[in-house]
Amino acid sequence: MRRSTVLFVALVMAFAAMPLAAASAGPLACDERVNNTIDKLLECVDVDGVREHQAALQAIADANGGIRTSGTPGYDASVDYVVDRMTAAGYDVTVQPFQFNAFIQLGPSTLEQIAPGSVTYAEGVDYDLMSQTEAGDVTGGVTGVDLALGTPAWPSDPGTSTSGCEVADFAGFPAGHIALIQRGACTFALKAENAAAAGAVGTIIFNQGNSPAREGLINGTLGTGYAGGIPVQFATFARGTEWAGTPGLEMHMIVDVLRGETTSFNVLAESTSGDPDNVVMAGAHLDSVNAGPGIQDNGSGSAAILEVAEEMAKVKPRNKVRFAWWGAEESGLVGSTFYVGSLSQEEQDDIALYLNFDMIASPNYVFFIYDGDDSDGVGAGPGPEGSAQIEKLFERYYDSIGVPYKGTDFSGRSDYGPFIATGIPSGGLFTGAEGIKTPDEVALWGGTAGDQYDPCYHLACDTFDNVSLNALDVNSDAVATSVLTYAMNTESINQVRGKGNFRPHDMEFAPSS
Repeated sequence: MRRSTVLFVALVMAFAAMPLAAASAGPLACDERVNNTIDKLLECVDVDGVREHQAALQAIADANGGIRTSGTPGYDASVDYVVDRMTAAGYDVTVQPFQFNAFIQLGPSTLEQIAPGSVTYAEGVDYDLMSQTEAGDVTGGVTGVDLALGTPAWPSDPGTSTSGCEVADFAGFPAGHIALIQRGACTFALKAENAAAAGAVGTIIFNQGNSPAREGLINGTLGTGYAGGIPVQFATFARGTEWAGTPGLEMHMIVDVLRGETTSFNVLAESTSGDPDNVVMAGAHLDSVNAGPGIQDNGSGSAAILEVAEEMAKVKPRNKVRFAWWGAEESGLVGSTFYVGSLSQEEQDDIALYLNFDMIASPNYVFFIYDGDDSDGVGAGPGPEGSAQIEKLFERYYDSIGVPYKGTDFSGRSDYGPFIATGIPSGGLFTGAEGIKTPDEVALWGGTAGDQYDPCYHLACDTFDNVSLNALDVNSDAVATSVLTYAMNTESINQVRGKGNFRPHDMEFAPSS
């Protein structure tokens, strides 16, 4: 009797203690719970978490010459960071190598006048490198080639300049000189190759000057097929006309670049569960340009999908989820093109859809959605069947939180390009690059009319501070909503039924809290 009584009292005390213990424990932390609803996931996908990843990418750039360009140690360290985080989160991680024609600026360039007098010109102000230029350290007299000058040069005939386009333009050109050539009529590569064939040791191509848009610097390229073998720089129209009128001009050019075939990598992280015959992909390019660390372009998209992937790590999706971080996007969508091309037809058919997130936190932002159905009539026409439904999902999400949005063209400028080229439904978000914000857009989203959406686009100032926290917060939640929705149900895209409470056109997306 006594033993029974003692046992009974102990059990009563234990049960009495349980509610108190449960209450003191509180809700499970985000890294301990299964975020398998929109509400749960959006509670845990946090802008501070995204910023943690952006800070890591900035630190990597700082330790590697200020850049994270594919083919450089800064990019390789970025790959290692993503691999470590995704492996720790429990994903099946694959690092996919590929070869590409790299163009990497290894150090600062030089352009200086050494006669008459001495003048050192500012990179990024007076001149820039031409992408795909050869390296070189050359000095020589400067000779203009078939120039047509004026202020502006040809207000009524913008196509007049053919400077350097024909071999005859170089008749009498003194070998060992630097060719001064004007933009217009033919490719930059042809101009430089003609100069090299005439004996030039270097080439300066300056802007055309026939309109305000053709006076400053541009992100010009000679193309991967450039075969001139001499260094090429690009200058403003003002500097070009100045140099053309300077008798006895001699210049010194230094171009420190790596050009040629090298190896880079894609990172693919896949859920361990879900239907492998119905794959949902979300991707962002991980590389920067040569000019800077690329924390907005595209550390914003890369960090957002990394945060979403970590917060979904314990979810058991109905469909296989594959996150991708692409290499060499800035070299022409090389990594994503290689990936899609490496898939068999069956593997391509297994991809239900692709979501692309490239530049989603521009400082002078707009909220653009890729125009899957071409309803905005902004360019290239509708995407593959199913793309319109992806656009609609993002529209419904923005509507649910009261954020205006606009359609933007499938221009082919980002990594959705090879997916839509093979008929895979695609969509995604974009907050603007070098485009100029209009007064009407300021009325919708605030910001500054007449300025670029991202004033630091492809520049050294694309750092940790070059981000709109509001746009990053809004769009990180949009990324999370779209990935989890399609991870559970792609019926609206390809008629493959999933969980009924994840029909993207029958639900409200805003969290209930």
